[in-house]
Amino acid sequence: MGRNEVVFSASVILAGVVLLASEPAFLVGLAAAMAAFTALWLVSLALRNASIVDIFWGPGIVLVGWLYHLMASPRTRPGLLVCALVTVWGLRLAGHIAVRNAGGGEDFRYRQWRERSGPAFWWVSLFKVFLLQAVVLWVVSSPLLLAQRSGAGFGGRWLVGFGLLLWVVGFFFEVVSDWQLLAFKRDPANRGRILDRGLWRLSRHPNYFGEATLWWGTGLIAASAGGPLALIGPALLTFTLVKISGAAMLDRELAARRPGYTEYIARTPAFLPFRIARRRRAELVPHWPFRREQK
Repeated sequence: MGRNEVVFSASVILAGVVLLASEPAFLVGLAAAMAAFTALWLVSLALRNASIVDIFWGPGIVLVGWLYHLMASPRTRPGLLVCALVTVWGLRLAGHIAVRNAGGGEDFRYRQWRERSGPAFWWVSLFKVFLLQAVVLWVVSSPLLLAQRSGAGFGGRWLVGFGLLLWVVGFFFEVVSDWQLLAFKRDPANRGRILDRGLWRLSRHPNYFGEATLWWGTGLIAASAGGPLALIGPALLTFTLVKISGAAMLDRELAARRPGYTEYIARTPAFLPFRIARRRRAELVPHWPFRREQK
């Protein structure tokens, strides 16, 4: 286990302890997530495809969020707002991943783990894939319960407004970059090439940047009602996307098998798009972000 994995594991455990100490109702969300993902694991065994866990990441958070909202008394406006926003995000993401994965087989990450684990993968996947994601989902979704509090937050309407602005920016980045990549891959002329146009010219992982940004927006909206603990979820998600199962893992995989990806790494920021945006603003404006160009 590498340093990042150790930090990640310790962060998840610490976050869980802090959240449970602050609000025992978090146990309900944890139980719901564990039960749902255990059932999903059984489905994955029948399909011999662990990738279905990715499709249900968004809907799982939607489920937990609305469960928290229905439990709340009284219910708050920030609580209703974050549930509505997460529903839009989660269902859109599930649909996108389902379309992207259709007919493509198991994701390379799970194929690698299946090969390493051999015949034991059927039970290893329960803990390493499904229950781990359930726990991470539970921590990430923590703002959805904290948003149901009243009188514990700070910042008021200005924080809600700023959080909503961040959410819109993040959702824009995630949706547009997902669309650009899907359209790029569907063109046979782009086989073996690297998408470095549109939002992918600003960042190697603009979809991950968008997801992290919209979750920071969600956390700020929740913090207006539930206080600073609402930022634990966005912080863990960002670390996961940057260092664990997102950008870092994909960069290693693509650099090893895709010609030209090392050069793409050298000229394009990994996550935050701001440095390249400042340097190439005049060049980017004519086509960013809607025009899909060939490499």
